[in-house]
Amino acid sequence: MTVNGWVQIFMFLALIFAVTKPLGVFMARVFNRERTFLDPVARPLERLLYRVTGVDENHEMRWTEYAVAMLMFSGVSMLLLYLIERVQQWLPWNPQKFGAVAQDLAFNTASSFTTNTNWQNYAGEATMSYLTQMAGLAYHNFASAAVGIALAIAFVRGIARRERETIGNFWVDMTRATLWLLLPMCIVYALALVSQGVVQNLKPYDTVKLIEPQQVQKTGADGKPMVGQDGKPVMDTVTDQTVAQGPAASQEAIKMLGTNGGGFFNANSSHPFENPTPLSNYLQMLSIFAIPAGLTYTLGRMTGSQRHGWAVWAAMAFLFLAGVTTAYWAEARGNPLLRGADQRVSALQPGGNMEGKEVRFGIADSALFATVTTDASCGAINSWHDSFTPLGGMVPLANIMLSETVFGGVGAGLYGILIYVVLAVFIAGLMVGRTPEYLGKKIEAYDVKMAMLVTLVFPLVILALAAISSVAGFGTSSISNAGPHGLTQILYAFTSMAGNNGSAFGGLNGNTLWYNTSGAMTMLIGRFFMIIPMLAIAGNLAKKKYVPPSLGTFPVTTPLFSVLLVGVILIVGALTFFPALSLGPILEHLLMSVGKTF
Repeated sequence: MTVNGWVQIFMFLALIFAVTKPLGVFMARVFNRERTFLDPVARPLERLLYRVTGVDENHEMRWTEYAVAMLMFSGVSMLLLYLIERVQQWLPWNPQKFGAVAQDLAFNTASSFTTNTNWQNYAGEATMSYLTQMAGLAYHNFASAAVGIALAIAFVRGIARRERETIGNFWVDMTRATLWLLLPMCIVYALALVSQGVVQNLKPYDTVKLIEPQQVQKTGADGKPMVGQDGKPVMDTVTDQTVAQGPAASQEAIKMLGTNGGGFFNANSSHPFENPTPLSNYLQMLSIFAIPAGLTYTLGRMTGSQRHGWAVWAAMAFLFLAGVTTAYWAEARGNPLLRGADQRVSALQPGGNMEGKEVRFGIADSALFATVTTDASCGAINSWHDSFTPLGGMVPLANIMLSETVFGGVGAGLYGILIYVVLAVFIAGLMVGRTPEYLGKKIEAYDVKMAMLVTLVFPLVILALAAISSVAGFGTSSISNAGPHGLTQILYAFTSMAGNNGSAFGGLNGNTLWYNTSGAMTMLIGRFFMIIPMLAIAGNLAKKKYVPPSLGTFPVTTPLFSVLLVGVILIVGALTFFPALSLGPILEHLLMSVGKTF
């Protein structure tokens, strides 16, 4: 670990702290329908959209109507993406003449981008046409992010309102999230990325001659390296290289701001055309946390308890620092199996475990990027998590297992941690022997049941499917390592999909019938089976009367509350997933410490 690395980490958190208030104030004004500096441009477009689609912006929805509108929109847009993938060979802007995407892969991808997961069982530059990338995938990057923000605002309204049956209008919330927030920010951000060298064009791929021919191992139709009858690799001589390009910057902007993570290129944010410089790398990390952090201030402003918003922010920040510190320490200390190698920092080498990492980013930025993207349900990666040390790789996995509570995805992070706020307040009430209260609302049995439903569905789908995949041939045939590391590969895949994160651990071939279909269902359950109970809580809270605080009310604006919230998150996560983690990365770490591996 170096001073430079720690400076970058703490400067990152300081910058996130700096943007939280201004962005939070702006979002509160947007969703409270107050005037902003973007109104002269955005307001006429908003009115035009409502006129064309027949939306009554003054109509308020009950939580059930809000949920139905969200499900219908998501279902139709998912079907549209599936159709685009299946007929892309007949559509324009396909200079590489890519064929139709296979049925199971198209289903998986449509589910992935509709749910803001952006899990990719394909190489983008070798599978998707430019039209599919832009009209299909990039559109869903905007739509799924806007849906997440709308749902978070609906939950906040449920907390803030008193004796009301409604929590807002889904169509209005989603439209304002897009016109006032996502589109303007992405336009500016995409231009900044282009200035750093991120490509943005519609040109066919270029083919260039290599300076020296290269010997590479052939791969079969199943994507696995070919081996001859003599047991030796089947080699091929390569003299040309195809240079992929396309409209990457525009997709990269919403990929990060919308905490989507789906890469235009298979190498994602380690690709020099997606993330060419240390500055672009830092901007991408900042953009991932910006909106989720700002929403905590929006929570405080809309509920009239700004200190509560900061208490939630503090709990998130603590969990983030704990994760990045562990990952940085684990990677900087190097690989214990390479005891004879010099892994110290020097003028000639970065030191630590550099396997699977970009030299231009190094240990600190790789550990920070991995922590940020898995905290925020953004599937982007700038290094292979599969090549991290066992404890370093456990940090991204554990982050996702906390169920989008450390800043989290846009919108999803806020309503994810608010579920744990409800549980924390309930536990505090049990400890003092009175009905728990949250910002003037009594938390009753219905609210706790819905909150527990959210927390139980998530581990159930992960652990059940991971268990099946770890013992069945159709699951184990896709892993590249035996033993605890192979289990981690499977466990990470289903955790990433259920948590709507989308980052790949690596080493797992997910493009099979089993992983495409089971993964698609996992992503749909992980998104919508958690949203419905959350909206039910919001609708129930909106109906309740305001109860003035008394001497027995547990305050949700103090450091003690932040500590309790962190404790509840960790206890629920630890009790649920610790047995699986102990058989995966923890066991692998113990074996590595004594010089053994599989």
